[in-house]
Amino acid sequence: MSSPDPQVRAARNLTDPSPESTPEEKRPRSPGGRGPVVAVTGAATGIGELLTAHLAASDAIKQVIAIDERRGEVSEATWHILDVRDPAIAEKLRGADVVVHLALDLDLETDPAARTAYNVRGTQTVLTAAAAVGVHRVVLCTSAMVYGALADNDVPLSEDAELRATAEATGVGDLLEIERLGRRAPRAHPGLNVTVVRPTVLVGGTDTALTRYFESPRLLVVAGSRPTWQFCHVEDLVTALEYAALEKIDGEFAVGCDGWLEQEEVEELSGVRRMELPSAVALGAAARLHRIGLTPSPAGDLAYTMHPWVVSVSRLHDAGWRPKWTNEEVLGALLEEVEGRHTLAGRRLGRKDATAAGAAGATVALLGAAAVVRRARKARRRI
Repeated sequence: MSSPDPQVRAARNLTDPSPESTPEEKRPRSPGGRGPVVAVTGAATGIGELLTAHLAASDAIKQVIAIDERRGEVSEATWHILDVRDPAIAEKLRGADVVVHLALDLDLETDPAARTAYNVRGTQTVLTAAAAVGVHRVVLCTSAMVYGALADNDVPLSEDAELRATAEATGVGDLLEIERLGRRAPRAHPGLNVTVVRPTVLVGGTDTALTRYFESPRLLVVAGSRPTWQFCHVEDLVTALEYAALEKIDGEFAVGCDGWLEQEEVEELSGVRRMELPSAVALGAAARLHRIGLTPSPAGDLAYTMHPWVVSVSRLHDAGWRPKWTNEEVLGALLEEVEGRHTLAGRRLGRKDATAAGAAGATVALLGAAAVVRRARKARRRI
């Protein structure tokens, strides 16, 4: 998962790790915790680093085993440096009670085939290795996007609603396959339990098609659609993952702010006006722009800004968890974070590009470029 630099720094300050260097794989946490031994994959960056620091500072955790392809800066953890696809990970997990698997690549710029190969193979290897050495619980983190964004969705969806997403949006196919692997693992490995955590729109140093939506000079709204927004701050995701690691909750559950914001509320709070386009124009242009390589986001990403996919977080509430952030607060944090960035149709522009193109004009230029390419291809076919 992508790295939230400001939040990572905050986590480091809270835990106050020692700056002294110690050899790899010999970074024991201070004794005293009586709880489980928790292994975290993807522990050197992003959500993994935040969770590792949080668990290492907790008296409820006996020991944290941190696994990544490079050593991170949480000195209280015991570090192992390797790729999660390496079967040797089994020995590194020996002695762990719980594994929280966060070594996922959801980067918009990653080659889709390479991303899928990493995400799926990594999850397969971790589940198999965990079962082989007697780990009794693996926690997987996917996204509420697996429910799918559809016009007829209930608002909110129940957490046990059918997963109706398709593989058309960035990374969602990988997340669906990860969930399938998670459901199959306990049948293949009796005694292994799998918990699945599904955050809503994740904010806090993350870079996704949904956070880039708020970097645009106008908020694209598809005519006739009903966008709804439910955010999840990374800090709340970390505490939800802690609940799962401590086995205060199991099964499949969502995490996010209470309630949701309608598009009109988002526009009022953000002060950013909308640009409304017919569905055929918006979806067609998005598909063409992605196909010719002008934007990293496939047309499927647009559905998540068109249709509702907010979800109840009642299972966490029943377990005693409460979010620290509201939707309004997370939106405010997101707007501060993206200030000064310029994205059009999912494509980041440099300062010169944004200044030269203008706001709505740049959007029209991108849409126009796709139309020109389409006309040129048709002309070539007629020759």
